[in-house]
Amino acid sequence: MALEPFGNEPFLDFRNPEELARTRAAVAGVQANLGQEYPLRIGGRALSGPRLFESSDPGVPSTVVGRVHMASAEQASLAVAAAQEAFAGWSRVSAWERAALLLRGADVLRQRRRELLGWLAYEVGKNWDQSDGEIAEAIDHFEWNARQLLAWSSGKEIQPLASEINQYRYLPLGVGVVISPWNFPSTLPLGMAIAAIAAGNTVVLKPAEEASVIAHQLYGVFEEAGLPSGVLNLVPGYGPEVGDALVRHPDVQFVAFVGSRAVGTAIHARAAGLVPGQKQLKRIMTEMGGKNATIVTSAADVGWAVREIVASAIGYQGQKCSATSRLILVDDVHDGLLEQLLGEIDRVASSSGPAAENWGYGPLISAAARQKVEGFVAMAPRWGKVLREGARSGEGHWLAPTVVDDVPVDCPIAQEEIFGPFLSVLRARTLEHAVELANQVDYALTGAVFSRDPKEIDFARDNFLVGNLYLNRSSTGAMAGVHPFGGYKLSGTGPKVGSPDYLGFFLQAQAITQKVRLPRSR
Repeated sequence: MALEPFGNEPFLDFRNPEELARTRAAVAGVQANLGQEYPLRIGGRALSGPRLFESSDPGVPSTVVGRVHMASAEQASLAVAAAQEAFAGWSRVSAWERAALLLRGADVLRQRRRELLGWLAYEVGKNWDQSDGEIAEAIDHFEWNARQLLAWSSGKEIQPLASEINQYRYLPLGVGVVISPWNFPSTLPLGMAIAAIAAGNTVVLKPAEEASVIAHQLYGVFEEAGLPSGVLNLVPGYGPEVGDALVRHPDVQFVAFVGSRAVGTAIHARAAGLVPGQKQLKRIMTEMGGKNATIVTSAADVGWAVREIVASAIGYQGQKCSATSRLILVDDVHDGLLEQLLGEIDRVASSSGPAAENWGYGPLISAAARQKVEGFVAMAPRWGKVLREGARSGEGHWLAPTVVDDVPVDCPIAQEEIFGPFLSVLRARTLEHAVELANQVDYALTGAVFSRDPKEIDFARDNFLVGNLYLNRSSTGAMAGVHPFGGYKLSGTGPKVGSPDYLGFFLQAQAITQKVRLPRSR
C-alpha cells in the first residue's frame, strides 16, 4: 500500500469570477469575526494568560484583529509537561496513522484556504496573491511530510551478517519547541511543526506576537484533523519571558526557530547549555535571514530580469528573508536596467491599498519595523546616490520603496538585513567581480543570477555561495519538495525545509542487533 506521488498544490486563480466571489465572501466572513479573544491551548485545554496582547491590522492599526492571551513562564513549563505526557502515546502511533492525520490536515486547510487568506490580510498585511502562495506551500508541507514519514519509518538498509539480525531504525526525539515569525505566519510554523509531529514528537508552538491570531487558526486545523490533545500546544508570549523559558527547559529535546539573527544566535547559545535535570543536549535549528543579492550581466534578458527583481525586492514590501536587497549590476548593463527598474517599482508601489482587497503593495508589519527601515533611509545619502526615497503615507505602517545606487560593499546598507522595501545597487566590472561582491556578507540564504550565457551560469553555479541559488528567476518563491529551503553561514544552521532529509532533524537513529544461535553440527 502506498500514497500517490507528491504534487505541489495549485494556486487559486483570482481572475476567475467564481473564485473571486468565493474569496471575497470568505474574507468578508473573517472581517465579521475580528476582535475576538483567544486563550492559550495547553494539553487540549483553553487557559487564560496573565496579559492580553491586541493584535492589530498593520494597514489600519486602530482595527483590532484579536485579543490574545499571552502565556507566563510558568504556563510555558505547563505546556512542556503536557507535551511530555502526550509523547508517550503519540510516539507509538503507527506511521500510517500519523500520515493519515497529516492528509486530513491538508484537506482541512484546503477547505479553510480562503478564510486563511483573510486572516493573513488583516493580521500581517499580506495580499491574496502573496498569501495564497504561502498557504499552498503549507498544504504541501502536510502532503510532503505524510509521504516522507512513511519513507523514514522503514529505517535504512545496513550491512548484513550471517549470525545476526540487524536493524537500523529512527525514533522520535521527544518534546520540541517551535518559535516562528510573523512574515510567513502559516507555512513557517507549519513547516517546522508538521515535520516534528510527523516524526512522532510533540510540540510547543510560540508564534510571533504579531501573527498570534493566525497561529490560533492553524491550531484549529490540527484540532479538526483529529490531532490528540497535548501533541501540539499553543503558547503565545513575549520572547524574553516565554521563549527563554521554553528554550532553557530541561525536558525540551529540540528547538526549531525562524526569525532574526540577533534572536537566533541568542537561542543557539542558550539552548546549547545544560540546566539542572537536563539529560540530553538539545538539537538546535535556526533560520536567521539574509542579505540576498541578485546579479545581472549584459547577457541577461533585461526586461524579464527587471520584473523578477522587483517582485523579489518589494513583494510583500521586502519583508521576506529571501527578498533581494542587493542588486549587483555589471557595468555595461547598469544604466539601461536601472531606468526600467525604477519605472517598474513605481508601477508596483502605486498599486497600494488594503491587503484584504488584494492590492499589490501594502504596509509594513508595525511602527517599529517602519522606523527601523526609515533609519536606513536616513543614512542612505552617506553611502550612495538615492534614486528613490521611501516616504510614509496613510494611517497605517506604510512606507514607499527606497533605491540607492553606487553603494560600497562594506557599508551598512550593503551588509545589514533591513527587512523592508530597500534596494541597494552595487556596480561590478565583470560577473566574477559581481560574485565576489555577493559573497562578501555574513549571510548566505538566497541569490539570483540573470544571464543567457551558459559559461556565466556555470561560473555562478560553482562560485556563488548561498543555500538557494536561482538562475534566471527571482530569489523568492520556494516550493516544498521542489526548492528545499535553507541557508549557510549566519543565515541558518539546520537542514532545508521541504527536502528529503529534513525529517532527519526530528529523529534519532537506533541500531538493534539480535544474535542468532545456530545449532551445532553433529
